[in-house]
Amino acid sequence: MQIRYFGAAKAAAGVEEEILAGLEPGVDGVAEGAPLSDLLDFLATRHDSAPGGTPPLKSVISRSTFLVNGFAARDRSLPLAASDIVDILPPFAGG
Repeated sequence: MQIRYFGAAKAAAGVEEEILAGLEPGVDGVAEGAPLSDLLDFLATRHDSAPGGTPPLKSVISRSTFLVNGFAARDRSLPLAASDIVDILPPFAGG
């Protein structure tokens, strides 16, 4: 599974993107078919310390929107597959 971070999510995670291989629960990510909410919880724990002055990823996730394979994922119970691309999009300034 490919995770792509944008804006404040990128700053909080400290990476622009990462690949979660194997999807071993609690180690590499979440189990195949697990809901988006499980992935978000895993990522918040994985990146629990943000650089100074940056909100933690958990805080950024709480106000973000998400794309799964290019489509808006408003339902956090959406099941995920190992081949999915998940974008984390925090609010952006401007109109």
